[in-house]
Amino acid sequence: MKKEKIYILGIESSCDDTSAAILCNAQILSNVVADQKIHAEYGGVVPELASRAHQQNIVPVVHQAIEKSGITKSQLSAIAFTRGPGLMGSLLVGTSFAKSLAYGLDIPLIDVNHMQAHILAHFIEEDGHKKPPFPFLAMTISGGHTQIVKVTNYFEMEVLGETIDDAVGEAYDKSGKVLGLGYPAGPEIDKRAQLGNPKAYRFTKPKVDGLNFSFSGLKTAILYFVQREVKANPNFVEDNLNDICASIQYTIIGILMDKLKLAVKQTGITHIAIGGGVSANSGIRKALKDAEQKHGWTTYIPKFEYTTDNAAMIAIVGYLKYLRKDFSNFDVMATARLKI
Repeated sequence: MKKEKIYILGIESSCDDTSAAILCNAQILSNVVADQKIHAEYGGVVPELASRAHQQNIVPVVHQAIEKSGITKSQLSAIAFTRGPGLMGSLLVGTSFAKSLAYGLDIPLIDVNHMQAHILAHFIEEDGHKKPPFPFLAMTISGGHTQIVKVTNYFEMEVLGETIDDAVGEAYDKSGKVLGLGYPAGPEIDKRAQLGNPKAYRFTKPKVDGLNFSFSGLKTAILYFVQREVKANPNFVEDNLNDICASIQYTIIGILMDKLKLAVKQTGITHIAIGGGVSANSGIRKALKDAEQKHGWTTYIPKFEYTTDNAAMIAIVGYLKYLRKDFSNFDVMATARLKI
């Protein structure tokens, strides 16, 4: 019997990337992302500028995604969109567009939790990509989020621990700002860390109970350290940049891995999946691969294009919800703070 072809349009607009993707069943036909360079001038995302850029980008991005997929919009089975969490103005653009298009095409509307989507991106059909078996632990690490989640099935997830202040991506960006690096600083710190000595400088790991995280104290420690050293030697950062980056990265990865080890110990689950923009970091990927050898874990690392905010991950959740006929009403509202 021939399998029915279900075409899902996914729309992602939670922060500063406007993205649209077309999925046929669990396979991606297109995944288009328009990023916003303007925020680099400000050293962080400016919400008002982000929402305006989404308004400019969303029509051409959706048009391009449909064109690249090789289907027409009349073939779409449903439209999935990011309901939250995220920046309210940005979310409203994607939500309004998705509602209008679904209403005009008379097809179902499916709202998606952005954090669930980062986790379920692992279930996009890709040659050579292994999917985590249930139950597994997911560590979602990005500019806005740091969480460890127990995933029992596609839609049964429990947050075991999360940041009580800043996200790990923010720790990278703020540290980069102190060092005079551009925004986002994570990729630059990662690149330089590979050239430096990770044990050149020691930063104290914050003591946080259970599986929760804290990065605000580390950010402050790095700021005071740099200020103190620059006072003694004005060229300190310039002369030691690779070693500083390596030491910062070593500390951050140590914090993440300590919590993962504790989560494995508490749950007995040894299947570990990562997601979110910071999961593109080479040091974190290496630490997870080393843990496979050292601790007997099985780790699942998404393709680079599915780590940062993208609509492919929204579309796969849309597909899984479509199979359950889990559709949204047209009065569904965007929500800046949305729990898993």
